[in-house]
Amino acid sequence: MKRLWVRIFVTGFVLWAATVLVTAWTGNSNLVPTVVLFGSFLVPVTFVVWAYGRGRSPRVTVELLFMAFVVGGVLGVLGASLLESWLLRPSLLMYVAVGLIEEGVKLAALMFVTRRMERRSTMDGVILGATVGFGFAAFESAGYAFNALFTADGLSLGQLVETEVLRGILAPVGHGLWTAVLGGALFAAGGRLTNRVVLAYLGVSALHALWDSMSAIAIAVTLVLTGRPWQFEALRIGRVPHVTAWQVHVYTLLNWAGLIVISLVALGWLWSTVRTGRRDREILSQ
Repeated sequence: MKRLWVRIFVTGFVLWAATVLVTAWTGNSNLVPTVVLFGSFLVPVTFVVWAYGRGRSPRVTVELLFMAFVVGGVLGVLGASLLESWLLRPSLLMYVAVGLIEEGVKLAALMFVTRRMERRSTMDGVILGATVGFGFAAFESAGYAFNALFTADGLSLGQLVETEVLRGILAPVGHGLWTAVLGGALFAAGGRLTNRVVLAYLGVSALHALWDSMSAIAIAVTLVLTGRPWQFEALRIGRVPHVTAWQVHVYTLLNWAGLIVISLVALGWLWSTVRTGRRDREILSQ
């Protein structure tokens, strides 16, 4: 089992890259689903195996991990799709609503797949929460990759691959991380929805909302800092203004800086949750 996650990632990456090359060379569209599935699931599965190896627990079985990843992930995306289609309307609060909905359905999915656990620890919650979150991310990424395939000029393998690479790079600091924090809080409370769990839910939902809205925030800040009078005039009459090369650089810097800060906050929160869980376990074992 040692370094199993490395072997899984390397093997999966080689197979994915080979599939992309063969698809591009032959133009065989029958291989597209393989590209979508390998590219969408490789990083989430790798991180689930890594987390399982780091926090091995007799209560977290391979069967339970599979249930959390597949059943929890599918229930999460289905619940999010239904609620967002019913409740979301274009507004300034749309990103907040998305964060509340998606973190809420992942929490509900985690509670469902772990409902029969009699004993649980904070670390169990972190691992299983991350597994549900990565399952959600994998199925969601598959949908984004599939949509990226279709363009006005026909099927675009390049856009599909670009989408999978970007989402794969960002996957470790997205859904899996947020639900790991929430799972740790839930299991620390014995699986009950206490005030601390509700606060953790609101906190990760806020991080989620900031993450999704970072591009819009970066655009707004860029305009405030570098906007020209003619650009504001174009906005006033409902037109999209042309942007300068310097503004593109400022926007990119602000966008990525914001994502990094959000990721560091979430990682710090997770580290604190894991440390608290380990301390509590040591106290109980004495």
